Amino acid sequence: MNKPILDIQDRPTVGQWVTLSLQHLFAMFGATILVPYLVGLDPSIALLTSGLGTLAFLLITKWQVPAYLGSSFAYIAPIIAAKTAGGPGAAMIGSFLAGLVYGIVALIIKKAGYRWVMKLLPPVVVGPVIIVIGLGLAGTAVGMAMNGPDGNYSLLHFSVALVTLAATVICSVLARGMLSLIPVLVGIVVGYVYALAVGLVDLSNVAKAKWMEMPDFLLPFADYPVRITAEIVMLMVPVAIVTLSEHIGHQLVLSKVVGRDLIQKPGLHRSILGDGTATMISALLGGPPKTTYGENIGVLAITRVYSVYVLAGAAVIAIVFGFVGKVTALIGSIPTPVMGGVSILLFGIIASSGLRMLVDSRVDFGQTRNLIIASVILVIGIGGAVLKISESFQITGMALSAIVGVLLNLVLPGRPQVAENLFEEEKSNDHVA
Repeated sequence: MNKPILDIQDRPTVGQWVTLSLQHLFAMFGATILVPYLVGLDPSIALLTSGLGTLAFLLITKWQVPAYLGSSFAYIAPIIAAKTAGGPGAAMIGSFLAGLVYGIVALIIKKAGYRWVMKLLPPVVVGPVIIVIGLGLAGTAVGMAMNGPDGNYSLLHFSVALVTLAATVICSVLARGMLSLIPVLVGIVVGYVYALAVGLVDLSNVAKAKWMEMPDFLLPFADYPVRITAEIVMLMVPVAIVTLSEHIGHQLVLSKVVGRDLIQKPGLHRSILGDGTATMISALLGGPPKTTYGENIGVLAITRVYSVYVLAGAAVIAIVFGFVGKVTALIGSIPTPVMGGVSILLFGIIASSGLRMLVDSRVDFGQTRNLIIASVILVIGIGGAVLKISESFQITGMALSAIVGVLLNLVLPGRPQVAENLFEEEKSNDHVA
């Protein structure tokens, strides 16, 4: 680890604070607003709750874990399914329950340690499920990119998507410095300008919007009845299997970046509780579930500025942006093919990160056990298998594949042992989730 410019508890100057906080805001901005855009939620709520969730996370982890929490891509398909089944309120109830699962897991980890989590969620299970998340959304991304508002193929719309995709890829590969940290945001901006030039952008709502406006909150009891059904539970809660593993991976990587074992202190139970609390706060206000962001971990690694005050500053700015009506209206004016072009890359990266987990973890597919687990997960998840118990209770796609993967890992013989010191094992293998 290189010597930090600002360590975790160091306070920046005012000028550094604003600049560095804005950098973190830009790093998470594109991905955080993309999720609510795809699932039909208010982007301003996503910004507001990402800020509130991050502050809650920092507080729960005793200001010792420099992380930013943004919208989780893993819940895109489940939220869409839950909204179809019971409206936006059902999706919020499911999100809250998923966050509650985090709290339960955190409590168990505090009492029993964390090795049992890794026994349930080894890379041979989590890697293929992550691949399912990415590839399961491929059709959505391509449809957004190719089709016009009428649902039919449009070369003009597809050209906007391709320009957006090209700009994002070029920025990812060739950009240096600040631009290399925000390729998604750069791609959206370039695609937006091109869409504006070809007449696909409607700015009328931006002109009408006020500078300061209340976000479109979605509150339990006030805006929707709170009814917990088995269908909502099975659509949303199993996704926590994947996001918990993602969280652990991020904490391991972050530990390497800052040179401290964050799994031990302040403890994995605290960071998981912080993540779950952020998701529950978001659900109560009408936002998507939250997760720690790899983009912001990348910013920490590159800048060597680990100060939690910088992350808190980014959270405060995000909260303020949530009340700026012009910003919300501008986000709402982004044409669908622009988001489609970005999604082609982002959803592909999600799938590729699953492959990377398998490679980095040295999963041996010469072993029949591993081959069976991965194969069954992929076909059930991508094939869209559905287990219908009754008309009102069914387990679909990704959730079913995750559950089946966990069960196969538990029952098939030859399960590998988990090392006593997980952090040191991951560190020695240079494992990056």
